[in-house]
Amino acid sequence: MRRFDYILIGSGIAGLYTALLAREQGSVLILTKGNIEDCNTRHAQGGIAAPIGANDSPELHFRDTIAAGDGLCNEEAVRILTTEAPDRIADLVNLGVPFDTLDGKIALTTEAAHSVPRILHAGGDATGEHIEVTLSKRVRATDIKVIEQCLASEILLEKGRARGVRAIDCRTGKSEDFAGKSIILATGGGGQLYKLNTNSEIATGDGIALAFKAGAEIADMEFFQFHPTCLFKPDVPPFLISEAVRGEGGILRNVNGRRFMYDYTPEGELAPRDVVARSIVYEMEKTKTDHVLIDVTHLSRSLTTSRFPHIYRFCLEHGMDITKVPVPVAPAAHYMMGGVKVNTWGETNVPGLFATGETACTGVHGANRLASNSMLEVLVFSKRILEKSRSNSTGTIVKKPAADEFHTLPRRKMPDNIPELTASNLQSLMWDKVGIIRNRQTLMEAVQTLAAWQRALPPTAERASQELSNMVITGRLISEAALIREESRGAHFRSDFPQKKPEWQHHVVFKLK
Repeated sequence: MRRFDYILIGSGIAGLYTALLAREQGSVLILTKGNIEDCNTRHAQGGIAAPIGANDSPELHFRDTIAAGDGLCNEEAVRILTTEAPDRIADLVNLGVPFDTLDGKIALTTEAAHSVPRILHAGGDATGEHIEVTLSKRVRATDIKVIEQCLASEILLEKGRARGVRAIDCRTGKSEDFAGKSIILATGGGGQLYKLNTNSEIATGDGIALAFKAGAEIADMEFFQFHPTCLFKPDVPPFLISEAVRGEGGILRNVNGRRFMYDYTPEGELAPRDVVARSIVYEMEKTKTDHVLIDVTHLSRSLTTSRFPHIYRFCLEHGMDITKVPVPVAPAAHYMMGGVKVNTWGETNVPGLFATGETACTGVHGANRLASNSMLEVLVFSKRILEKSRSNSTGTIVKKPAADEFHTLPRRKMPDNIPELTASNLQSLMWDKVGIIRNRQTLMEAVQTLAAWQRALPPTAERASQELSNMVITGRLISEAALIREESRGAHFRSDFPQKKPEWQHHVVFKLK
């Protein structure tokens, strides 16, 4: 068995950044089921939030994040996030990330629910790609061991402590075990659980399923963020139309050309994402259509093409000049606020097992992520994982605060008609039954079907079957949590419980036993 000080599972910004920090303290292995460049980070257009502007402060950023989280943020974690943000941005600058500048200073822009401009970007709307390319080049130039096309299938435990990883070679189907002193999950999110999503094909909830099966606690899974504006056009792959487009003055119109957001909220297009996504759904129902339009034709052509070059080029390649015509958009699954429960040092309740990035639940997002806080979260808490590791701690079990409500997955009644388990059927089930607007009936249908699929899961022998197994487990955790929370809060909306309730100001946490 090959042995390493650190094993990173995943090669997005979380995996790469953490690996670069870890190599200063020991030997490092990155396992990634695709290529090192395959990740959601590459698709991140908006940028990174950080309070570095003249009229900004960590306190102001803290207040905006708390407000967006709708009562469920971990205030200690948010304070750490906003206080340490400037230093982590400096780390990226030192690594060579080419942030856009204006008059010699890093340029800052506005996104929804931020009270001041604080979004850093690179290449206009190519922030994620620039960061990913910079970090992957750095990793390839080091002695970090990278094994591509290698899918982690199990966290290996010894006396309750994570001691290694079992992984499947996606090309041969053979398994190999790797030993590690610290196992760090950086597998990203689970957007592929939904029929319409903005995520890379690798986002199948792998880290959630791995951690859950190893005994880790999984929190806040009912809070799945749907991005309001994904390009919606037949035969064109889903493509994110960045939050920043509305931040720069983009207007949402219905298919009749009418501006509608002020019908639903006084904040208009700059309302939080969950409000905008639901408003679009209501407007589509009202107009009996499957999309709305985002309009930037009133903005200067030079602003649009320089600020959003990727969006402009992609749409132009598919027959739409966004400087001349509005673009059809619809909501799509985008970001998982919940995940593997960690403390402020990235530790799970399983000693030796850490999590960072979208697969982790640090508590900074609460019920609804503030735009562009996700990449910042990676930088801040990945750094803290390595600081904790440097202290030679044997691992601190996460304490269970009174605000957590713990559950195990219940046995469910077998439904009369069980659809065949395929990735496509699972995606349709999640979209139709556990989507933007939910209720008890649709959620019960989802949990019963997912429970039946889980009982009948075949042995996992290769990538496709392992991913499908992970999707079933992760999908069930989302659905069961959504069924338990009988209120509407943040990104979780129940039409049968449309109001927020103070008695639900706690976290729903699942554990295997």
